[in-house]
Amino acid sequence: MDFLRTPDERFKELTGYPYQPRYVEIGDGMRMHYVAAGPKDGPVILMLHGEPSWSYLYRHMIPIFAEAGYRAIAPDLIGFGRSDKPVHRDDYTYASHVAWTEAFIVGLDLKDITLVCQDWGGLIGLRLLATHSDRFARVIAANTFLPTGREPVSDAFRAWQKFSQETPELQVGNIINGATTTELSAATIAAYNAPFPDETYKAGARQFPALVPTEVDDPGAIANREAWKTLMTLKVPFLTAFSDGDPITRGADLLLQATIPGCKGRNHQTIVGAGHFLQEDRGPELALAVLDFAADTRTTK
Repeated sequence: MDFLRTPDERFKELTGYPYQPRYVEIGDGMRMHYVAAGPKDGPVILMLHGEPSWSYLYRHMIPIFAEAGYRAIAPDLIGFGRSDKPVHRDDYTYASHVAWTEAFIVGLDLKDITLVCQDWGGLIGLRLLATHSDRFARVIAANTFLPTGREPVSDAFRAWQKFSQETPELQVGNIINGATTTELSAATIAAYNAPFPDETYKAGARQFPALVPTEVDDPGAIANREAWKTLMTLKVPFLTAFSDGDPITRGADLLLQATIPGCKGRNHQTIVGAGHFLQEDRGPELALAVLDFAADTRTTK
């Protein structure tokens, strides 16, 4: 598989992101980057990002988790951040993203995981929850879902999907800025652009919107329906923490709450004043909701 590796100098002096790079070999000669903070023997909080961001998205939350005694781990999905980036769009499939992330979790032998997932982090993370439920202690889903092709697709997502495939230049930093309620600084926008020196590095970012299952016969939809058969039986503690300002995933929290047994009786959260990328808008508030949920379920999971 042909892939690109973003030069290290692109990541120098990033605002609020002082972490040393770490890597896991995941096959095909590729490596997946992650950052880790907090005690090495602390319980794991695994943060999975989505499209078109990277682990930088969690920089407001990582130190809060680390200071609370957790091992905060935030990988970059393949095609994003400091992780390797296959050149050809056909190399990016829903199944390959699940397999790559599975290889990361197994490679580090992560267990007793508190999963925090947003956007594609949920589309991948919830699939892994279904197949490796023994590795997860609890889940916090934020602005995400596991689509089967049977749900109505929002106009906002249709518009984003069309734009992502037709725009001549995918301006990643500006896209993230447009999906927050706060105005990002020039330095922050530059940090989101850092993984992509030019358009050749953006095959994964281009492909992700096209991979979201919107029809019942999409390959991802079929696999997701199989995953739901397991998720509908799981009692792993499950919290939704959606923002009040995301037109893409609005209402999906209620569907999760009604379907996943582990959601029953939880103090589900609405993060007020945040957009799609609520980690940018209200990162500390989301982090505290995660810690409260972890504390509440530590002896009852």
